[in-house]
Amino acid sequence: MRIKEGFELREVCGEHIVVAHGEKNIDFSRVINLNESAALMWQAAIGKEFTVDDLFSTLMKNYDVDEHIAKDDAQRIMNEWREMGLIE
Repeated sequence: MRIKEGFELREVCGEHIVVAHGEKNIDFSRVINLNESAALMWQAAIGKEFTVDDLFSTLMKNYDVDEHIAKDDAQRIMNEWREMGLIE
């Protein structure tokens, strides 16, 4: 997987927001807000190919969390990004 070109993570008033650039990426019907752990995974994945295991590893390196919970969270966020059209 790879984050599609034209999407950028920004911090606005303490919130992590994914901003779209370019006409094909703009969808004004929703705002994509990421929590702290999702933003961390985004930053680890930007600009390169990644797998759910890469997202899982990012969580394990940065949080004291159960492996099963981290694996489920990594898979859930990857699925959400796919459904939103953020990754290809």
